[in-house]
Amino acid sequence: MNSEMEDDPLMVQILPDHQTSPSPTYTLTKPKPTKSIFLVTLAAFVSVAMTLGLFFVFCSIPFSVLNWTCPFRYSVVIDAGSSGTRAHVFRYRTESGKPVYDFGPENYASLKLSPGLSSYADKPDGASVSVAKLVEFAKGRVPSGMLKKSDVRLMATAGMRLLDVSVQEKILQVTRGVLRSSGFNFRDEWASVISGSDEGVYAWVVANYARGSLGGDPLQTTGTVELGGASAQVTFVSSETLPPGFSRKITYGGVAYNLYTHSFLHYGQDEAEEDLLESLRKSGEGIVADPCTPKGYSYNFDKNSSRLSASVQAAGDFSKCRSLTTAMLQKGTESCAYNHCSIGSTFTPHLQGRFLATENFYYTAKLFKLEEKGWLSKLVSAGKSFCGEEWSKLKEKYPTTKEKYLHGYCFSSAYTISMLHDSLGFALDDERIEYADKAGEKGIPLNWALGAFILNTATATSDHIAKSRKMLV
Repeated sequence: MNSEMEDDPLMVQILPDHQTSPSPTYTLTKPKPTKSIFLVTLAAFVSVAMTLGLFFVFCSIPFSVLNWTCPFRYSVVIDAGSSGTRAHVFRYRTESGKPVYDFGPENYASLKLSPGLSSYADKPDGASVSVAKLVEFAKGRVPSGMLKKSDVRLMATAGMRLLDVSVQEKILQVTRGVLRSSGFNFRDEWASVISGSDEGVYAWVVANYARGSLGGDPLQTTGTVELGGASAQVTFVSSETLPPGFSRKITYGGVAYNLYTHSFLHYGQDEAEEDLLESLRKSGEGIVADPCTPKGYSYNFDKNSSRLSASVQAAGDFSKCRSLTTAMLQKGTESCAYNHCSIGSTFTPHLQGRFLATENFYYTAKLFKLEEKGWLSKLVSAGKSFCGEEWSKLKEKYPTTKEKYLHGYCFSSAYTISMLHDSLGFALDDERIEYADKAGEKGIPLNWALGAFILNTATATSDHIAKSRKMLV
């Protein structure tokens, strides 16, 4: 992830054409003292405002026309997820050689296109279309003169991890061709399928940056539990001795953090729901009840599922759905080779500190408009009510939610309780865990791509400073 950055841009002051000095001299001839001071202050203010205004104007027009250096740097991260691909465009600056971030609308923008890159497994060339559109979006946010100095990285996650490596590589080669010709600074290795632990670490980084704890006491940091479409990630600082493969060490601001992190592939919400439905259809002949879908819902199975023998009938029942999803999550725990396993036979240390539940956890809690305090307990009641309602009435109750998503909230409510309470061990009234999609006073989005950007720029900037110091020795 380390990469050498271009030299820090030269910070210069732009003056109006008629002004020759940044500190003009005013000649005062017997004025009233208070009025003179006011005029001097006003003139100085106008001068500074014009300077800053021209500075930002020059930074927003093509640099090929100007022999000028912009104070900003730009970076693009393309998050290739299971449900879609999103371009994140960042603008930042440096102070004393350190990156300064601001994720407000002037400095951060994103665009998501569906479907995800993994959907092009049978036709890899098709991946070029969405990536090219996202590149054009990014170029619209970056001055043309800064393109060659601005990195672009494509990071694919669980949807791509589910594919064979050979198929992954075919899709990545297509995306690399688009990125090579984009005009951005790009290297082939910057388009890759990242590991689940990388994804978890990046999510943890942005959560703690948003809360102001990154660079501080490790024991005061916040853990993250993400529920994506194809995988789930758990990451937090643990004081336990961690087995190899479950520990990651990162350093930020001179502080080292020992993290437990693991990605549970196949346990994302979409993947788990599909697996459960498939297992029901394989469970026998005749009609099989599906307790995770509201009564009255009509399934739309594709032709490839015709080989499954049983027919499934929606029979929403929260408690039965919770039992099924808990059994799915805990399958294999009897074979745990460690001191403690929460999901399958995978090691998980005891929970430590506060946590944020993000992504699909957030979307589920948001649909039911749950209060932050004791939200898991309230989700049990909300899930029972939703699962037990007729599909026709649910469509009337939630008219703005697309039907293809709405029916899944019976499953997601039960699955959330099964994972967070029945498996990981959060009490239903546990106030250590909150649901969120943004954090901190500035409401920074809790997207792992922001964490990747923070770590990449911080590392690259520190590497650049170290290299510069060596050159001075």
